[in-house]
Amino acid sequence: MNAMPQPTEFWRQRLFVPNYRIGEAARYADISSQTVARWHQTGQSNKRGTLSNKNKGQSLSYLQLIEVAVVAQFRRANVRLDKIRAAREYVSKQLNAEFPFAEYRFKTDGKDLWMDYAEIEAKMGDNKLLKASAGGQLAWTDIIGRLQEFEYERAGLAVRWHLAGRNSPLVIDPRIQFGAPSVEGIATWAFKGRWEAGELLDDIADDFGVANSDVLAALEFEGVNLQGRETRH
Repeated sequence: MNAMPQPTEFWRQRLFVPNYRIGEAARYADISSQTVARWHQTGQSNKRGTLSNKNKGQSLSYLQLIEVAVVAQFRRANVRLDKIRAAREYVSKQLNAEFPFAEYRFKTDGKDLWMDYAEIEAKMGDNKLLKASAGGQLAWTDIIGRLQEFEYERAGLAVRWHLAGRNSPLVIDPRIQFGAPSVEGIATWAFKGRWEAGELLDDIADDFGVANSDVLAALEFEGVNLQGRETRH
């Protein structure tokens, strides 16, 4: 008989639940829905696929969402798709990882994708890098930057995505609000609902115990038009 998961482990079960529609994932990552769909496709010109296979119309899990976000960041850094596919295939095979871009930390120099060799061989330390997009070549360097939008567990899993950068209060975290976009632990849709009910900014902020700027960030994320409404008493 399998042991029941501990309460602290329940959120991990949600990592694989298809909770995010393609359109939502695209909006969160600031890319088009067509791009998200294309990255999940395989075909004559893209036999490997940029991301994991999924059925047409199927929603994405948290891990798949994070992979979309990470690849979007790679593309903004001008990393070519063939390099991204090569890195994903290499790490998938070497570490038996179904969602490597969500399960491991990567770095990029704008050309290739790298990861700390310590993630594969812990005894090697953090100053040796493996070029995942080139079959695992090794290099000594510390000048390549990490993706700053993501926070990781010690084991490597990306457990928090800062949607608009580290200075923004907007996050997606599977441990908070069942993985819904949130600000200070409160789902952004909750702020939108209060605003659409006619409440003032000051009142919403006071009730939730957050700063006015946090409420505004949540409303802006939810696409709320703030023009023409009083925001304060």
